[in-house]
Amino acid sequence: QVQLVESGGGLVQAGGSLRLSCTTSGSIFRMNFMGWYRQAPGKQRELVAGVTSGGSTNYADSVKGRFTISRDNAKNTVYLQMNSLKPEDTAVYYCNAHIMTSMTSIPLNYWGKGTLVTVSS
Repeated sequence: QVQLVESGGGLVQAGGSLRLSCTTSGSIFRMNFMGWYRQAPGKQRELVAGVTSGGSTNYADSVKGRFTISRDNAKNTVYLQMNSLKPEDTAVYYCNAHIMTSMTSIPLNYWGKGTLVTVSS
């Protein structure tokens, strides 16, 4: 059974930094896309940043130049370095991964439970 666990959230002042980590466990054969989504109160979940197995990245316009996504394929872990945080970055951040296990022939979509990031003004 595959599990994704986020860590690194917390309370930070505007202009500060946080680094989120998402560790995975289970019988993982291959991880394709890995990404971070966020959901603020009263808003829809949105993609913040994503990285393919080949290292290609994409970012939401609102975080370009401030956030950096990276992955460690050896550890099946994805990170999100968040700098110059703004109050509007406040949200629950979710890790997402497209994972193929030894039991599946196609990648399935997995989610973590989320970690709260609160940015005070």
